[in-house]
Amino acid sequence: MSAPRPIVMAITGASGAPYGVRLLQALAQAEQPVSLIVSGHGLRLIQTETSLGSVEGLRAHVGAASWDRWVRVYDDGDRGAGPASGSHRARAMVVCPCSMGTLAAIAAGTSRSLVERAADVTLKERRPLILVTRETPLSSIHLENMLRVTNAGAVVMPAAPGFYNKPTRIEELVDFMVARVMDHLGVDNKLAPRWGEAP
Repeated sequence: MSAPRPIVMAITGASGAPYGVRLLQALAQAEQPVSLIVSGHGLRLIQTETSLGSVEGLRAHVGAASWDRWVRVYDDGDRGAGPASGSHRARAMVVCPCSMGTLAAIAAGTSRSLVERAADVTLKERRPLILVTRETPLSSIHLENMLRVTNAGAVVMPAAPGFYNKPTRIEELVDFMVARVMDHLGVDNKLAPRWGEAP
């Protein structure tokens, strides 16, 4: 059996870094290859919102063995890297969290960074693109950009966890969203109870 094609995952500078950190950890634990791109602002938010201070800290959090086997890091400034090409055999891309600036760039197709170019490639190749947006309130510009990328084939998934499972910890709220993302990526998971299931 051939190995699964990688999932391109980007972490950008929207508040919500714990969602991205947990998603990366869950994908590695599920033995899913990941092509990881962390923008400069994404790294700053990781440092601000978590106890992790660097990509090396992220590697330690995920687990060095899993990271080294399943995660490959790309520089956001390298628009010539693998994920910038349609021949890069990715099966999907997720931007988690996705800033409004990144959303706008994807909607406009500007491709100024590897994150933006990889998303542009994902859309043109008709592969799944999931944008975990995090902003409130939303302006008409934000909403129009969300509609534009949705019409182009992306899935806009605002970081809005449900409360029907009566969560008592922040981690449960994070896992709720990460489970929804993994469902859309087609990766089996049991991170959160499903509607109608016992918690």
